[in-house]
Amino acid sequence: MKTKQVSPTPETLPALTDAQREHLAELAALPDESIDTSDIPELSDEAWSAGVRGRFYRPIKQQITARVDADVLDWLKSQGRGYQGRLNAILRREMLASLKPARRS
Repeated sequence: MKTKQVSPTPETLPALTDAQREHLAELAALPDESIDTSDIPELSDEAWSAGVRGRFYRPIKQQITARVDADVLDWLKSQGRGYQGRLNAILRREMLASLKPARRS
């Protein structure tokens, strides 16, 4: 029998206890200098500059019905499995290209 894995959301998590709230407030009040980072050193500004924003971002997919020219669909399918993903990648590339000039101004 297959079991469905359920990811917790803020709505499904149990409420925090008073002790948990108090502990979180104490942690929030700690000055940065008193935090022990000996087991995991802080990252330098240089290390942060190499970071990539949104590397593991996965947009939510939405099912649609779209009409595509038959020759375009044939071409996409002729490239092998995953034609819908390729179609999405082509659309995303064009979307991002059209947004670049708008960001510069």
